[in-house]
Amino acid sequence: MTPEMRALSVHLLTATGAVFAMLAMLAAVKSDWAMMYVWLVVSFAVDGLDGPLARKYEVTKYAPQFDGVLLDLIIDYLTYVFIPAFALFESELLPGWTGWICIIVITFASAMYFADTRMKTPNNSFSGFPGCWNMVVLVFFALEPSFWVILALVVLISGLMFTPVEFVHPFRTRRWRQVTLPVAFAWTAFAGAAAWEGFDPGPIVLTGLTATTIYLFFAGALQQLIPVRRRA
Repeated sequence: MTPEMRALSVHLLTATGAVFAMLAMLAAVKSDWAMMYVWLVVSFAVDGLDGPLARKYEVTKYAPQFDGVLLDLIIDYLTYVFIPAFALFESELLPGWTGWICIIVITFASAMYFADTRMKTPNNSFSGFPGCWNMVVLVFFALEPSFWVILALVVLISGLMFTPVEFVHPFRTRRWRQVTLPVAFAWTAFAGAAAWEGFDPGPIVLTGLTATTIYLFFAGALQQLIPVRRRA
């Protein structure tokens, strides 16, 4: 296979995320939340895989006719923001006006964040919460907190998008990557299991999902608080 064909194949892999997004949306319209999240988890796995492959096969050099960054952002907005926001609105977790506030805040803030040229830090982490509402809403579905808790967290997390608080990228943030990467894989497995079990997971899955979510959410901030040790 030529370098050009390998690079094009990576773009095609990224584009499958749009297909998975459509399958997730079709499931969401039918209120089949479990199947919706199965497809979103599949899309999440593809999103984690295509970036390293794009760098390995130098897509900007061998397939420059396609903008991989733009393609990735379009699919990420669908799978990370739009579909989870729709699911949260249509679920029974948010009554009346609270659902409207949440979807307006989530979609508007995320659109601005995705267009923010300052979203990446020099250490390849994210500056501000990276709009991963698929993860947040999945945890809401699994834990089923009160609507006041959900509303407060949505407003708080949306505000965190535009702060200097860092959030790790599981693949690209080098610091603690030997821990972060396995935790990200574990989160994906727990999330898929929770969705497959109709968001009524057993204690093992629920504990694992909660623990991995807490780590991924706070690891970047902890890295900011703990200075890097420099070798003498």
